[in-house]
Amino acid sequence: MRKKVVAFGEVVWDILPHEKILGGTPSNMVFRCNSFGEEGHLLSRVGDDELGHQAINRLEELGISVRNVQIDSEFPTGTVNVTFDESQEPVFNVTPDVAFDHIEFSPEALTLARSADCLFYGLLPQRFGISKNTIRELIKESPSSVKFLDLKLFQHFFNVAVVEYLLHSANIVRIKEKEIGFLTDKLNLNPGSFEKFGAQLVEKYNIDVVLITRGPNGVFAFHKEQGAFYDAGYLVEKKDNIGSGMAFSAGFLHLYLKGSKIQDALNFGNAAGAFSTTLVGATSYFSKKDVKKFMKKAKKR
Repeated sequence: MRKKVVAFGEVVWDILPHEKILGGTPSNMVFRCNSFGEEGHLLSRVGDDELGHQAINRLEELGISVRNVQIDSEFPTGTVNVTFDESQEPVFNVTPDVAFDHIEFSPEALTLARSADCLFYGLLPQRFGISKNTIRELIKESPSSVKFLDLKLFQHFFNVAVVEYLLHSANIVRIKEKEIGFLTDKLNLNPGSFEKFGAQLVEKYNIDVVLITRGPNGVFAFHKEQGAFYDAGYLVEKKDNIGSGMAFSAGFLHLYLKGSKIQDALNFGNAAGAFSTTLVGATSYFSKKDVKKFMKKAKKR
């Protein structure tokens, strides 16, 4: 049976050195969930401007429903200037106070959230009051859904109170390995191993599963009752890693929401994330069958 995953947050145009690409963690998540056979829904907001109209057209081309993408007559469509550091990791400079900061708590949004098997959200739309308040209301009004927090950090925005609220509300949280040190300091945790970090988050915030993505080194999970799980990284010819985190998260959820073992969900998510890096961009299509084929043939580190 298909699971309903509702992703709340930003739709943006990523402005790269030579082109612009429609991006945003929630839309990438919905695209990937759909590719694995789930029922992904996007809850976002774009401006009533040229970029907004282009975004709606592109979402429809990608097979993503725009039924719950609100149109803003005052604030512009979000944009992100993307550059790359010395390790070819993307660096995001996000334009402030744009349409996705003003997602309204509507009857349609409430109905969607209440019917969700999983409500997915991140930190970026919590910058301003309207979207921040909307996601809080949706969390309260959807007690039976799994809450998935993608705790990707962004330049110029980190509010400890906001992050702790989101952590307390989450069943699953995904964190990048390179951001553990920063979070350990800001959340007053004790430094140590992945296991120690995961155990502290689980205990302090009552989280079910902590997921850590480690780039080429694979993935780690800490479950509140079952403890630590690992899966090693794959040896791949990387084209880019934009969207690999969402491929991992969608892959993990694909099995987790169906009641599979944590290790199986972690393995499939890891393979989906690795396979996505062999393709260009966050919305290159591949299916569950493609991931399984990759798992049989690809070698690990």
